Formats: sequence, C-alpha cells, structure tokens
Amino acid sequence: MASDRRDQAVRAAVAHALLSDSAPVAALLDTAGVRASAAALRAAFAAVTDAPVLHAFAVKAAPLVPVLRLLREEGLGAEVASPGELALARAAGVPPQLTVLDSPAKTPTELREALTLGTAVNADNPQELARLDPLVAALTGAGGTPPPVGLRVNAQVGGGSIGALSTATDTSKFGVPLRDDGAREWIVRAFLERPWLTRLHTHSGSQGVPLALMATGVRAVYELAEEINAAAGRHQVDTVDIGGGLPVNFASEEETPTYARYARLLADEVPGLFDGRYGLVTEFGRALLAKHGTVLARVEYTKTSGGRPVAVAHAGVQVATRTVYDPASWPLRIVAYDAAGRPKSGPPLAQDVAGPACFAGDLLAVARPLPRLEPGDVVAALDTGAYYFAHHYAYNSLPRPGVYGYELEPDGTVRFATVRSPQRPAEIVAESGGEHRD
Repeated sequence: MASDRRDQAVRAAVAHALLSDSAPVAALLDTAGVRASAAALRAAFAAVTDAPVLHAFAVKAAPLVPVLRLLREEGLGAEVASPGELALARAAGVPPQLTVLDSPAKTPTELREALTLGTAVNADNPQELARLDPLVAALTGAGGTPPPVGLRVNAQVGGGSIGALSTATDTSKFGVPLRDDGAREWIVRAFLERPWLTRLHTHSGSQGVPLALMATGVRAVYELAEEINAAAGRHQVDTVDIGGGLPVNFASEEETPTYARYARLLADEVPGLFDGRYGLVTEFGRALLAKHGTVLARVEYTKTSGGRPVAVAHAGVQVATRTVYDPASWPLRIVAYDAAGRPKSGPPLAQDVAGPACFAGDLLAVARPLPRLEPGDVVAALDTGAYYFAHHYAYNSLPRPGVYGYELEPDGTVRFATVRSPQRPAEIVAESGGEHRD
C-alpha cells in the first residue's frame, strides 16, 4: 500500500538525515506511485480509442527536470506555458513533437522559437492568431513545415467549487469564448482562412470541477470540430486537445476519480471523438503526482494558546501557499511521526500545526485531531506531490526544501535519489541581488 511505503520512506528519510537540524523540511516523491499513475492514464485512453493520443504532462504542476524525465520515460510528453517551462522540458529530454505550448500571453519571440523547434502551439485569442500568420508564412516560404497549430476555445460551460481554478466560465481569461455573439462564426471562418490551423483546444476541468461538466466542455469543442470540417469539406481539424484538470481526492488515500472512469465517460458522451478520426492530446498534471508526494517538517516548539495546543513546525506558507491562504478549498491531511520517523500513536488531541513564517495565518491545520505533538516530532503533509514543494513561496526568505524520489527494494530497503537539493543561504543571497549590492 502507498501508506505503508510512505511510512517506510519517512523513517528512512530521518535515518538518512534528509530531515535534520540544517534541513528541517524535506519533500518525498513516491516514484513507483508516479509510474503507476502514468500507466493508468495510458491504459484508460487506450481502452476507449485506437487513435493516437499524446499525454502531455502539465509542467506547471511539478516544474522539476528529474520528474519530467521520469514521466518521459513513462511515455508522456509535456505541456508548457512559459519559456521557462519549455526550457525545463527540453532539459528533461522531451522532444519538440511531444511538447505543446499553451499560454495566454505568448510573445512573438516565444511563438517564433516554438515554431522553429517544431513544438505544437495553441493560440489563445484572435490577436495571437493574427500574430502567427506572418510567422507561419515565413516558415513555409523558407521551405519549412509548421508544427501543429491549434486554437483554444472556452466552451463556457460553467465553473466548479473553486472559482480561481474554473477555466470555462462565461468570463474566463482563457481562449475564444464560444458562446459570445459572433464568436462561433469567427472561429469557423478563421479555420477556413488558415489551412495550417488543424487543432482545437479546450480545458474545462480542474480541482473542484465535476466530471460531467468537463465532459460537456469536451463535447462542445468536438461539435465545433465537426462543424469546421463540414464547412471546409475536408478533415482540417485532425486533433482535439481536451486539456486536463482531473480532480484529486485530498480527503483519503483513495485515488478517485480515476482516469478510467473519466475516459469511459468521455467515450459515452462524445463517441465520435473516439472513433479513430481524431487524434487526442491530454494535459493532466495534478492527478498524476499529487497523491505521491509528502512534505515532512520537524516540530521545533510546542505551546498552548487560548487553551489550544500549537505545534510550530518548519513547513508552512513557503511550501503550502494555497492551503495557508485558502484552507477551505485546499485542506491537507496531516500525519504525525515521532523523532525517529515512526507513526505516532496516542489519543487524538485538537491542535494547530503552525508554519515558520512571521504572520499569524501561517497554519497548515487548525484544531486538527492528532496525537500530542512534541519538539523533535515530524509532521507530514500528504498529497503534496503537485503544486506544493515545487512552487516555493519565498516568504521570510525561507529556503526551498530538498526533494527526494524514493523506491522500495525487494528487501524493504528504501533507496533515495535527489530531485532537487536543499537551497543554501548563499543561493538565497545570489537570487536576491547579492552581486548588485552597490
């Protein structure tokens, strides 16, 4: 079980001094779990279509080169949304033909680089599409062949329970709004005027969005592809990029919903998309990694305030920014271990788990029932493999924690590999303008 592997890894991390006085925060990534998630994703779509499918991992979920390399080994490509993410994907060995560039604010330089490399591009809006016209013409005129180019469409099917992550609302900043007056006609005309425009892209899901709503968005864009192809009199749109956004269960160990459930739902709701006429691209991120990551932090002090116990630990807003600022939307499960990394027992006691930052709201959990925590104990924030330890928030100039992948050998030995080294004070000074102090 994943929880058993995690318990063994925590104890080994303490024994190997990955968590120590000089590094009181460490992040662990279960590589076997990541590989299993990648395999489940591939199998889920292979079960419902024989058409080619590119599973492009959303790099923003874990912009770490070794993680991207691991996923590439498991047959995945990369979805990037900035020059930095494109550079990370290239450093990880992801080839351009397995890379997709999405961003609502691409510069001419970014577009030119992507086209030159052979990276697929999804244009976000009419102005960007107009910007692509001369770039594609220049590439074609020079004897080159442009990579696949698509247009992002906002299906405007509605939002989920987390407004900030709802990308298919009426007023979303992403894509061409499909239901706005005249938008559908403009989209069809834009494709007819550009024979090189061969993809449609949508992204209707994310955390808090129900699967049925995600499927509704995919169906809307499939119907648009059919309309474009009928108007063109040929199969101009040959690929539909359905985005990602599969929600993650943060309440228990269960991995739900599954890729298989979502793929079956799509195949039932949009059968024409899976009959072999269209290639598919997916852009999953959080669902591939979240359940396989754990942030460990040493408890430094304990106290009582207003009658409630408080454990002051070393992980807070710097690694769990969303949880600290929006705990209702992003609650984390917390598990207690003793100073040797063994699961802690004892009657549950409601206590706060506070982070190290100098503001009162830096809390990982409030009134959480846990065995009484003591200095030297270890608290583990579960399901943090995506959007947590890879997205450092440098409040108080707190250092980025080390990240370590782990695997269990047949004899029960835990083997670690460094994904990212702990940040040193000298590195903080350097990136804070140390060389320009005068």
